[in-house]
Amino acid sequence: MKGKNETYGITQSSELRKLVFSSLFAAMIAVGAYIKIPLPFSPVPVTMQSLFVFLAGSMLKSKWGTLSVLIYALLGIAGLPVFAGGASGLGVILGPTGGYIIGFIVAAFVIGYLSEKSGKNDYFSNALYMGIGLVIDYALGMTQLAIVAKLDLLQAITLGVFPFILGDLLKLAIAAYIASRYRI
Repeated sequence: MKGKNETYGITQSSELRKLVFSSLFAAMIAVGAYIKIPLPFSPVPVTMQSLFVFLAGSMLKSKWGTLSVLIYALLGIAGLPVFAGGASGLGVILGPTGGYIIGFIVAAFVIGYLSEKSGKNDYFSNALYMGIGLVIDYALGMTQLAIVAKLDLLQAITLGVFPFILGDLLKLAIAAYIASRYRI
């Protein structure tokens, strides 16, 4: 009987620890949204959110990484000013930049899933999985941008992808390094 309780205690403690880290990553994603550089030619600003989404997926894996981004998104939908520049509400999710937030959720899941399945935690594997997550985020983000802003595909890519590639690759490189050095 004692063995069963100890096992339950370890599992319960591990689950609580993961929940705490999920909440912390949700908070870091929100903080990353406040680091905002507006671009005069695009409705999509440069933020630090993707760095923390990459880390959440890679370090917390599919279940807990996805949960952290869902917590972040739900807090914003509920009215807390956690989206880029302190915005909030369902209107952000339905607006031109909402596809990127939805993309964060899917990207965190995919990064975590690929990381779990491979069992690898080296820099290059993390960078590859994060790169796949970034492509997913771009695809969902620019698709919604095109629909909401009534842009053609080339305009959506020009406004919603090209200006961000270098910065996102730098964030990806930093996140891959951090994730390969630390385990949660």
